Amino acid sequence: MKNKGFTLVELLIVIVILGVLSSFVTGNFLNSLKKGRDTKRKGDLQQLQKAFELYYEDTRTYPALSGNKIPTTNAPLCYSDDCSTKYYMQQMPTDVNTNYYYYYVSDKKTYYKIYSCIENADDNGTNVKQAGYDNTNCGCGKCKFGVSSSNVAL
Repeated sequence: MKNKGFTLVELLIVIVILGVLSSFVTGNFLNSLKKGRDTKRKGDLQQLQKAFELYYEDTRTYPALSGNKIPTTNAPLCYSDDCSTKYYMQQMPTDVNTNYYYYYVSDKKTYYKIYSCIENADDNGTNVKQAGYDNTNCGCGKCKFGVSSSNVAL
């Protein structure tokens, strides 16, 4: 009588091959998640940049926000304190991991800089500084991506 089936060695080889293949898929998936979060951060900062420039056109100053964080309370950006006149943003965006973006505005509110984290260590795109920007803290260490008003460099 001949037994039909797989030997233990054959089963172990198949399990090892499946494990190696799944690690490749998982690694690519995790990198895709990081890249997706970074893309959202970059888009958020570009939206903030546009809103701040519109705000500046109307008020001749950039917004003064409390502390060095874009509000984490989903607050709007408005022309007046009570938001009765004009909205620039219905809701301020926040980082998916740290819940805030780092914001610096000059004392006279004539220029600003906004920074965020970048998770993808291979990203070397525009305004990305993998070593981090000095004197910033985005909740992930030094901030690695930034935008600013047109009258100042990052």
